[in-house]
Amino acid sequence: MPGTGRRALTAALVLTALTAGAALDTAPPAQAAPVGDKDVTAVLFEWRYDSVGRECKDTLGPAGYGYVQVSPPQEHVQGPQWWTSYQPVSYRIAGRLGDRAAFAGMVAACHSAGVKVVVDAVVNHMTSASGTGTGGTPYTKYGYPGLYQDADFHTCRRPVADYTDRNDVQNCELVKLADLDTGSDHVRSAIAGYLDDLLSLGADGFRIDAAKHIATDDLAAVKTKLTKPDVYWKQETIYGAGEAVQPEEYLRNGDVQEFRYARDLKRVFQSERLAYLRNYGEGWGYLPGAQASVFVDNHDTERSGDTLSYKDGAAYTLANVFMLAWPYGSPDVHSGYEFTDRDAGPPGGGAVRECWQDGWKCQHKWPEIKAMVGFRNAVRGAGVTDWWDNGYQAIAFGRGDRGYVALNHEAFALTRSFQTSLAGGDYCDVQSGRRVTVGADGRFTATLGPNTALALHVGARTCG
Repeated sequence: MPGTGRRALTAALVLTALTAGAALDTAPPAQAAPVGDKDVTAVLFEWRYDSVGRECKDTLGPAGYGYVQVSPPQEHVQGPQWWTSYQPVSYRIAGRLGDRAAFAGMVAACHSAGVKVVVDAVVNHMTSASGTGTGGTPYTKYGYPGLYQDADFHTCRRPVADYTDRNDVQNCELVKLADLDTGSDHVRSAIAGYLDDLLSLGADGFRIDAAKHIATDDLAAVKTKLTKPDVYWKQETIYGAGEAVQPEEYLRNGDVQEFRYARDLKRVFQSERLAYLRNYGEGWGYLPGAQASVFVDNHDTERSGDTLSYKDGAAYTLANVFMLAWPYGSPDVHSGYEFTDRDAGPPGGGAVRECWQDGWKCQHKWPEIKAMVGFRNAVRGAGVTDWWDNGYQAIAFGRGDRGYVALNHEAFALTRSFQTSLAGGDYCDVQSGRRVTVGADGRFTATLGPNTALALHVGARTCG
């Protein structure tokens, strides 16, 4: 991931517990990390596009989110499960979440709120069976009228079984889904045409689903065909020790999702010590921070249990606070819905009437998480300073003279005087909404309750 003076005025405060609330010569240069001052993405998983547009205006823009990631817009197989969105039938915008007009309206609304749009793009495969799509298109597993026919798919017609074999991973079928021959120029052109259509409607970037199952050369070739070959994208390339395909191969094309970051956060918060996070990121052997896309959880890992999730309460909230405060990678804040059945689709078909109703968790809007988006924007570019830990579950660190954060994951309250590089004066603790006075020497005193955090930054000098 990434004072001077004589006496500190002090403010003692007790914080309430956190709510659970081999490269091609023609390959384009990789665009690393979202540009600009706002690099936080709210991932509104399975939200309808009209709901996304309203949320951009009401919450994401005002909170300082730079991006919103939306679920796949293409026509897909029918069914109530969430994963039906990840089985394309055609590249028409005709899925459960909205039609072409709804997608365009959502992009316009988000842009008006200062929020860019990243689209989850499913281009590795098509479906696992035959039927009629959500837009009325009939299809067979290897036949998609006007788009693909049998010859456009790899000849390995069995599920991926050996992740130490590159050919198996990239040419066989991911969970029986018809695997596109992305080495074919026709297939590459069809994929590029789909992405270009989304760009024409105002999309600003893409998350490439199942990128690990597509050769990096093939993705580079698709990118050269785009009208905007330098468009931002991040690639789902899950790390696996000893596997044939490794995330580093994909850095040439753009950002890569760093799954080790999320997995290790779970272990640290549940069974190790927060003190170990002092060099989190590249110091742990992760991808270069400038091209790492990081998260606490996503739609897959919250269901598999590989990472923390909303079900982990305050530990989950604290992990998000840490991610947004720590200068490694570009963070995604996952925002989904309650589930007991891991296959369950979105409540109300993706229509979100109000946050925290009908099962919608709206993690992007939890006060502790939302407040840290502004913190991250305010400290962007500043390195870590003034690290402190108690050797166990309490840590604190600054971001130069622009911000300071403390996390107490202990089961008891913690009171101490913290040394910062902040200028003296009043600040608002954006976690509790209370005033904290920093002395001329950069020190302040605070009490943090169990499983709470404190965060000060130069963009929040007064509360309210």
